[in-house]
Amino acid sequence: MRWANGCAVTLLWLALAATATAEQKQMIGGFEAHYSLVPTSFLKPDIAAEYGVTRARDRALLNISIIDPETGPVRAAVSGGMRNLLEQRETLSFREVLEGPAVYYLAEVRYTDRDVLRFALEVETPDGIRHTLAFTQRMYWDGR
Repeated sequence: MRWANGCAVTLLWLALAATATAEQKQMIGGFEAHYSLVPTSFLKPDIAAEYGVTRARDRALLNISIIDPETGPVRAAVSGGMRNLLEQRETLSFREVLEGPAVYYLAEVRYTDRDVLRFALEVETPDGIRHTLAFTQRMYWDGR
């Protein structure tokens, strides 16, 4: 039953990610790196509590998943950080979540209204190769 709940949570997460901000993807070597950044206020309180996520208007949840196009989700090592418009840097702490066949990496991020966040992540894929995953996202407190 835990696996079924996990799949439901994953589907809910994907639905939230799709409505809050479009999920994005970059190719890193032969793998797809999917990422989304969602304000934590979009998460239902029970879901946030289950994952130990603080719900607040100044926090977002970064979700990274690495996909082998032939076999599906794979485990990876994800690290790195972000910087905001004021060039303040923050090292992110990722935690791996395994739910059935799904594998993803979550990190909480703080931001101010209309902040532009620049992410620079390192992803070591199962083949042992390190890749850079870099992207920028503007965040709003009102959920735009």
